[in-house]
Amino acid sequence: MDALVDLQHVNVARGNNMVLHDLSLRIEAGEHVVILGPNGCGKSTLLKTMTCECYPVVRPETQVSIMGRERWDLTELKRRMGVVSAELPGRQTLTTSAFDAVLTGFFSSSTLWPNLTVTDAMRAKAEEILVLVGAEALREKPVGQMSAGQQRRVMIGRALAGTSLDAKAGDVKMLLLDEPSNALDLGAQHDLRELLRGLAQKGTAILLITHHIADILPEMDRVVMMREGRVIADGSKQELLTANRLSELFGREISLSERGGYWNAW
Repeated sequence: MDALVDLQHVNVARGNNMVLHDLSLRIEAGEHVVILGPNGCGKSTLLKTMTCECYPVVRPETQVSIMGRERWDLTELKRRMGVVSAELPGRQTLTTSAFDAVLTGFFSSSTLWPNLTVTDAMRAKAEEILVLVGAEALREKPVGQMSAGQQRRVMIGRALAGTSLDAKAGDVKMLLLDEPSNALDLGAQHDLRELLRGLAQKGTAILLITHHIADILPEMDRVVMMREGRVIADGSKQELLTANRLSELFGREISLSERGGYWNAW
């Protein structure tokens, strides 16, 4: 089976600044991986490279393959790789109900524009997904009237809608999450993590980008550490989630504890 993501010797510039430096990373199907690093280390640029929003500098040694392909129609790729960004939903999405917001995932659109045709199969699938993410009670509520935690559930449902209609709800190739716990209170963070655990246990591959140690799910066995646009470590939680490693990564003395499969740092 082709790797979900295979990046070899990738350099990415944004404006006049080189953000990623000779970065290589391979993620296999079914893996649950966390990309961990301080703010400004290039994590979000790496995510945008995976979704073909950023393109690497052309060099002979550079290779980029996503799900076994080097070229993609971006709309199709967004549906296949469900992306939940750190930003709040856009203006058009804020006036859309939860049910319609999930439906937009089939079209990778911000709202249900008049030219889009929603089929009965799509509607049935959206109902399944609302149940899957625990947002069925929000069905008719506009996204802009929801709490940040409720919005995050709906945006995860929207990302999941990119699956084929023949698949079961949640059966996606990969779910990519960029700082998913931002702007969430402690209760909403807990609910989000339990939701993601359920998706991981149902077979959804999850790639999590974060600087919060507590976001790392018990189901995630692999940690990729980034600093200054480079991968500085790639291994298991047992190997890399140590006080010494984290202190080196974040440039501060850090203490670490584990409880119930989750890690906390201070």
